[in-house]
Amino acid sequence: VQLQASGGGLVQAGGSLRLSCAAPGRRFIQSPMGWFRQAPGKEREFVGVISRSDRNRKYGDSVKGRFTVSRDNALNTVNLNLQMNDLKPEDTAVYYCAASERQSWDGVYRDPNDYSTWGQGTLVTVSS
Repeated sequence: VQLQASGGGLVQAGGSLRLSCAAPGRRFIQSPMGWFRQAPGKEREFVGVISRSDRNRKYGDSVKGRFTVSRDNALNTVNLNLQMNDLKPEDTAVYYCAASERQSWDGVYRDPNDYSTWGQGTLVTVSS
């Protein structure tokens, strides 16, 4: 595991959380980076992605307008963030950060199969 996700926890509905993911290594600076989540008994779901260029972002329909993906390419480490506002109980899941090996400068990808490196996940629980 080369990606380290953090920031999960318990929050009430309507609250906010900020997840972070550290991706050490120059190759991640050249990678589109994404967030996915998986709730118990459900398939992994696309949450959001940011392009290698930092110019493009794409979000899943269920989080659009509430979640924001950002990245900070500092020296040889990418710090990927997911700001989550107006959280709902249905946002409860384990959240994973991931890095794609696609080389497109502005590309953004929704398919988990486009991602080759994954973090260990961080649990977000939203109470009603």
